Amino acid sequence: MQIAPFVNMETERFRHHIDTSKMSKEQMIQEYINRHDTREMLEGVKYYFKKNDIKNRVIYKYDNKGNKEVDSDALNNRLASGWHKLLVDQKVGYLTGKPVTFNTKEEDPEVVDLINNILGDDFNDDLPELVKNASNKGREWLHVYVDEKGDFDYIIVPAQEGIPIYDNTKRKDLIAFIRWYRLDDGTQKVEFWDDETVTYYEYVSGGLVLDMSYDEPEQSHFYWGGEGYGWNKVPFIEFANNQERISDLWFIKDYIDAYDNLTSDTTNTLEEIQDIFYILKGYDDTNLSDFSANIRRYKAVKVSEDGGIDTVQAEMPIDSLKTFFDTLEDNIYSFGMGVDINPDKLGNSPSGVALKFLYSFLDMKASMTERKFTRSIQALIWFVCEYLSIYENKVIDYKDITITFNKSVISNEKENADIAQQSKGIISDETIIENHPWVKDVQTERERLEAQKSSYPSVEDLVNSNIDINDDIDDNSEGDGDGDQSKED
Repeated sequence: MQIAPFVNMETERFRHHIDTSKMSKEQMIQEYINRHDTREMLEGVKYYFKKNDIKNRVIYKYDNKGNKEVDSDALNNRLASGWHKLLVDQKVGYLTGKPVTFNTKEEDPEVVDLINNILGDDFNDDLPELVKNASNKGREWLHVYVDEKGDFDYIIVPAQEGIPIYDNTKRKDLIAFIRWYRLDDGTQKVEFWDDETVTYYEYVSGGLVLDMSYDEPEQSHFYWGGEGYGWNKVPFIEFANNQERISDLWFIKDYIDAYDNLTSDTTNTLEEIQDIFYILKGYDDTNLSDFSANIRRYKAVKVSEDGGIDTVQAEMPIDSLKTFFDTLEDNIYSFGMGVDINPDKLGNSPSGVALKFLYSFLDMKASMTERKFTRSIQALIWFVCEYLSIYENKVIDYKDITITFNKSVISNEKENADIAQQSKGIISDETIIENHPWVKDVQTERERLEAQKSSYPSVEDLVNSNIDINDDIDDNSEGDGDGDQSKED
């Protein structure tokens, strides 16, 4: 890092574009905000919290003149399913249910400890949140900074608040970032970040102006020792869900809507339907309430000579509905790339091969997110290493840090334990320990094994000791002989 960091050429090009255009910097920022569309990403959030489209359904009717109007008398059950949340939570638990682990190519524990101490357990708590939000919105952002105490920290910035500005030629290099958000009191704030500074704005009377609540609306990224520093990079990291940066909902929304509509309509029908309809012929009374009372009280009614009562029982096509529901569920699991854990399909004790096949779609979906997130975490490690070079005077190459996602793979423990036992002598004990189904912490298990070995003397220890095992056996034998002889005497 440098106090006067070099100027990124793309950032300079962006500034030159602002200087030479007819728009001011504030007008340019406003143009980006106007084009920022958050509808699709917020739709994924809505469905995650069961605010599906069915919740807004209105039932209409037509009057005698053919005019459409709201049917306020009609039953309108609006049952929203939790399919999207189920599939997202499956993915989050599978990919980040266990903490990610950091290591170095040279297995340097000191460097690993430094990384873990800075990111700590908080990052493993925040990572599932990043996966969940990216799955709902298509992407999420992480903002890194150095706080007033000089500690490295970060915050999650919702995707709907972040507007990235990329290099127009590659669409990969982030050259600026706009954060646009609203406070609890309704005030709208805007931050404009480049690779050197941040400028703070707010809306006053509908216009974008410098935020005068700051002594200096334009500042360096952070300060240390009275000097202002820039990261030489825009301090925002994108955590993308996939290459297209779209929500997981994109692929299954139509099927979820169909499921919600069918469930709600079926409930309406079941509530409206009567067990038996009566068809009256030659009924002497004209009041149907009297007919109902007579049926309940006397179990009989009086009709004319040619009259009678017929009954019709309404029935629903239950088998057809069940078949269609099953088809919808299969499509949601297939196109949503999830795991159907129905015991009828899973079985009581599925083999490892069957489980691997069952989880294949989820693994493919999670692997796409894992690939994107690995690059994002590498970018975060770059900022950590830059911070260590300033505050700890430690020079670490961020490329030496490896990141491992420990997926929560469901497996057949008996099969895995048998394989581990059969692998003894073929592969190293270290590999067997790492892959044994009962081992949760490899380092702890190593320590337990060492403690166990030190508790019991080995045969080699006994041989090398001062105890003569054969003499001890002979002594015992002689003693037994003397005892026997005395008895005979």
